[in-house]
Amino acid sequence: MSESLIETRAADKLDDLYARDSYTAITDDDAKLRQVVDSTDLPPLMIALAAATGDYSMLRDELRPPQPPVDTVGQPHGGMDEAQRTAARDLAFDALRRVRDEKITSAKTLSDEQATQILDWLTNGATREYHPMLMHDMSLVPQHSGAPGFTKDEVDAQRNFTVAVIGSGVAGMAAAYRLKQAGLDYTVFEKGNEVGGTWWKNTYPGVRLDTPNYAYSFSFAQRDDWPQQFSEGAEIHKYTRDVAQRGGITENIQMGTEVLSAEWDEATGEWVLSMIVDGGQVEERRFNAILSAVGQLDRPKFPETPGREKFAGVQVHSAEWDPAIDLTGKKVAVIGSGASAYQIVPAIVDQVSELKVFQRSSPWMLPTPFYYEDMPESVTYLVEHLPQFGQWLRLWQHWLGVEGRQHSTAADPNWTKEGSVSEINERVRQELTEMLKVQYADRPDLLPKVTPDYIVGGKRMLRDNGVWSASLKKPQTTLVTEGMVEMTEAGIIDGDGTLHELDVIIYATGFQASEFLEPLRVTGTNGVDLHEYWAGNATAYAGVTVPGFPNLFIVSGPNTGHVVNGSLFSMIEYGLTYILDAIHILLEKDLKALDLKQEVLDKFVTDLDAANRLKAWGHPDVKTWYKNKFGRVSQIWPYPIVEYWNVTRSVDTSQYNEVH
Repeated sequence: MSESLIETRAADKLDDLYARDSYTAITDDDAKLRQVVDSTDLPPLMIALAAATGDYSMLRDELRPPQPPVDTVGQPHGGMDEAQRTAARDLAFDALRRVRDEKITSAKTLSDEQATQILDWLTNGATREYHPMLMHDMSLVPQHSGAPGFTKDEVDAQRNFTVAVIGSGVAGMAAAYRLKQAGLDYTVFEKGNEVGGTWWKNTYPGVRLDTPNYAYSFSFAQRDDWPQQFSEGAEIHKYTRDVAQRGGITENIQMGTEVLSAEWDEATGEWVLSMIVDGGQVEERRFNAILSAVGQLDRPKFPETPGREKFAGVQVHSAEWDPAIDLTGKKVAVIGSGASAYQIVPAIVDQVSELKVFQRSSPWMLPTPFYYEDMPESVTYLVEHLPQFGQWLRLWQHWLGVEGRQHSTAADPNWTKEGSVSEINERVRQELTEMLKVQYADRPDLLPKVTPDYIVGGKRMLRDNGVWSASLKKPQTTLVTEGMVEMTEAGIIDGDGTLHELDVIIYATGFQASEFLEPLRVTGTNGVDLHEYWAGNATAYAGVTVPGFPNLFIVSGPNTGHVVNGSLFSMIEYGLTYILDAIHILLEKDLKALDLKQEVLDKFVTDLDAANRLKAWGHPDVKTWYKNKFGRVSQIWPYPIVEYWNVTRSVDTSQYNEVH
């Protein structure tokens, strides 16, 4: 199929399940419009108005948001100074009045030239190397969306080619949607009874996003009416269910089915899947390709403290929360101080009679005073009245995260000061430390305990709106930093020998993240077991494919995680582009399979490991779940996200053995 035909077909419809044909006409007076403009983040507003009115001259060079690197707190309006803001607001006000007066209620798709003009302005003239990647997420530029550029019937209508997707979390849902767009025969196997993965399973008190909400969405499902800036878990789960229905993938999901094993049949070039379905019976099915979307944060991890089975009270992991648990007036322990503990503790502190927080290491936190706040009124107004404003706000948030705080975690090989990896990293450490001093000025006894002793950026940073410090300072709360020696029928004995009597223990202790694809048993060519091949050190080219396991593709696999830059959804979607291209090649060349060459993976991993060692999380002093049991960083992508985009654009067949 020619490039021109692909682009013509793609331009027929926006690749966005939430696309609107029209918006509510503006009828408000000038005073209302001025109020909206004065209280809105200017860069996305300017872009939305330019696209809606067709007047791109308002995107003046002198008004480009400068976007200085963000060390701790980002500057409003992308760092525009007061003179820029004043000029931009005047232009925006006039344009918004034009939208009202001309009754503009829809937006047209954009040409490449118009999209380039927007991106030059949005990115402050950053290298155009980023443009193709950003156009992927521009809803009004469908010719560059992530939709597959082929359909199965166009390539080979006669061939029977089936695909299994394991898991229906956000990775599995994205895989299903792209496979559907390509007209492929696929089935999603889900061991639970709901889509949504993490957001279906995690219902603990206080669960919510720690990523700005607009940026936490699929490029093909750009919901624009988010109620909060960082939505609660139930709202995200609702989004995943809605996407599955809008995307038409629910009928291809087989719920209540746990895949036990996958075995490569070399004679037929098929994968044989063994699975348990509802009722307990074991079934076998054959597929030409497998997409594993089982996720990394799926198998709960518990502390290895002796005596855990002796405790007479209630024990629950955050990922296995039982809504029947009543904490009212109870003596409760929360084990851990990471992301889930940070959300649970403030949510329950006023319900319990005593709260013991067992902390191994204190988290670094980024000031985010609006973490719990609803979406600003100006945003909800513009989402309803200004065509595509929500989508442009999403692109703005997405762009701000592309590079993010990457500069603050890069190691300077000439830096020798302990506790940091560069001058910038040290500066951020000092700024955050001073903020802690202010927060705990009235509790100097807590300050040494809550001041982290590891390098900033070595672990995921949390969102700080003051509720954590307020919770730790309450009279019913005790922060325990002496460790856990033993669990007894009555509670937990700490490192000082003190028994903490408890009614409930909540484990906010994370997951067995480095054990990819566990407990699935995968057998590749020559009977090789995938987990024996990995031997506890999971690797995959682009996080996607492994030598000796042809046509097995991992969605969100090893080293595709992000810390200070990028997006979960970007890594998933970019990886799927690579996977779909591999399937396209299999159909086009009538191959049974593609099998990655070992030397290709070896080179990829060598370079990847070298890059990770030059990051804060790769420093030998840092202990983090990003590292596996060998101390190798197996979770994180260390390069700029545009590098992952470049790696996943297309499959280089010279890197593979073709199986006929």
